[in-house]
Amino acid sequence: MVKFEYKTFQFGEALTQEQKDYFRQYGVIQFKNFINADTIKTFIDELSKIEKKWLDEGIEKINGIPLKFGKDPQGNKMIQRMCFTNKYSTFLGEFLKDPRLQLLVELLAPYDGRISEDEKDGLVFNHYVNSPNSKFTQMGWHTDSPRDLFLGQKILPMLNVGIHLDTCPTSNGGLRVLPGTQNQSVFKLLFGKKQFVDHSADAREVGFEIDAGDLTVHDGRLWHRVEVSPNMGEKSRRRVMYVPIITGKFMPKNENSKTPFYHRFAKVVQK
Repeated sequence: MVKFEYKTFQFGEALTQEQKDYFRQYGVIQFKNFINADTIKTFIDELSKIEKKWLDEGIEKINGIPLKFGKDPQGNKMIQRMCFTNKYSTFLGEFLKDPRLQLLVELLAPYDGRISEDEKDGLVFNHYVNSPNSKFTQMGWHTDSPRDLFLGQKILPMLNVGIHLDTCPTSNGGLRVLPGTQNQSVFKLLFGKKQFVDHSADAREVGFEIDAGDLTVHDGRLWHRVEVSPNMGEKSRRRVMYVPIITGKFMPKNENSKTPFYHRFAKVVQK
């Protein structure tokens, strides 16, 4: 595995060659201050409205993708993983048209990429919080490539773009990656670790000092996980929106879409 040099970047009018080279080497990159405090507040307000509506209506799936439920520190029911949120908020939908996000497609070169507004799980909102009845505090080691195999496709490169709504130093858990593993063999990509089951720390892993408003991008073929926070309650709260940038055949989802097998598989192995 490559020796990792932790650096952060600022987003400009174009991606620099340094940024492209950094991502090509490590499979991950972090941009500071991608959105400001007012935008963060608007995002959180919009997501809260969607959550309330879905809870009130008893919604359990969106476009065939199951929602993940838990309880907040006060014991109230909450949705800890929401999908296709861009389809239920004009503001969130418009955000995916931000020209800066479109620039990230260049990181997939020589492949042609597109922002996944209607495919995969759309704009996902992950809400990690530690409480006695929380069902979503961490995520085991995995790559995103098995999804392609479950769908009967060859493994193609993709990006996971994370918009962070809370400050999260490495001491509070959060994203962990094995830099450079996007270039591993297919066998190691699929079987290098026990997908989703293995939560153990790896001596080679790296974390990130993330401030609210930062943006991270990682290659879906990279081994990555989400470390549990050592804190409980409000101190453990980490809210992140993710949208994939994908390649390959256009495969949109709608209200009649069936639940993909990999979601049922992930539900079993994460119990």
